[in-house]
Amino acid sequence: MTASIPKLMSGVVLNGNGGPEQLEYRQDLAVPTLASNDVLIKVAAAGVNNTDINTRTAWYSKQDSNSADASWAGAPLSFPLIQGADVCGVIVAVGDKVDAKRIGERVLIEPCVVEVDDTIHTPPWYFGSECNGGFAQYTKVASRHAYTINSTLTDIELASFPCSYSTAENMLSRASASAQDTILISGASGGVGSAAVQLAKARGAKVIAITSPSKQQALLKLGADQVIDRGADLVSVLGENSVDLVIDLVAGDQWPEFLKVLKPGSRYTASGAIAGPLVELDIRTLYLKDLSLFGCTVLSANIFGDLVGYIEQGKIKPLIANTFPLKEIGKAQEEFQKKHHLGKIVLNIMKD
Repeated sequence: MTASIPKLMSGVVLNGNGGPEQLEYRQDLAVPTLASNDVLIKVAAAGVNNTDINTRTAWYSKQDSNSADASWAGAPLSFPLIQGADVCGVIVAVGDKVDAKRIGERVLIEPCVVEVDDTIHTPPWYFGSECNGGFAQYTKVASRHAYTINSTLTDIELASFPCSYSTAENMLSRASASAQDTILISGASGGVGSAAVQLAKARGAKVIAITSPSKQQALLKLGADQVIDRGADLVSVLGENSVDLVIDLVAGDQWPEFLKVLKPGSRYTASGAIAGPLVELDIRTLYLKDLSLFGCTVLSANIFGDLVGYIEQGKIKPLIANTFPLKEIGKAQEEFQKKHHLGKIVLNIMKD
């Protein structure tokens, strides 16, 4: 490290599973120590997403009695933990095995990380879950996961991309989405949903977005070809066997309708369950219609690099709902959970 980098930094730590009271703003956190393959990043902005809140509340746990599996990878977490998966910043120092020419690069961090502290992890870890993330003035990551970005977009705008857009791109890629597809997207006004609308339209597909009435015009402006009220009977509105691909971020009671509107031989992808994780499946629908179901979490190797390319080429645009200083992370998460916003809520770390 160089002499200009302090030993201590400010940041927010999660002290345990629970409510917002578990989030603590501190000014005495140690600046990360680099492993050989790491880069140190001065964080400019970090987005808020469902993963942060799900981790804090132990939502990932499938056990009622404890939270030993309440992490993205299904393993116990170590507290205190610095969360934050959506990170934009600048490399200010590098490990022994990293080219010093990387210092000064503006980067986005790939949130699905296979390397931490010079160790390869299978399955991958998630940035800000199994290892410390970006809700602090400085963070570190293996050099391979810090992608140089050349863009005129602001730090706040760039921090809206990593988690949501890579998740959406991964879902579309896994299901081989194409211009010939009619794609139904649930939760279309959220970070991943609005990203999926843009990325599906970039492929030339027809997009049907499910959202609340207050957000329908915004999604049409974003590129959706059709919008449907949240809670509407999908079979009545669309008809059975009318959709090639479902991008589902909601699940819940409406889930059986998704399979009914899918055409025989078509595909369903899931990467969220904000309306409820337990669903009812008539297995006959699955096999008689020859459906393919994809659970999407781990990013394929090309996904994040492709996403950076889309950003640099201007094929997708950021949607910023609001910004908060890091000290007000509790307020930011409270607004996030109300689900009244369209796009991303981002923490401005540079104002800390």
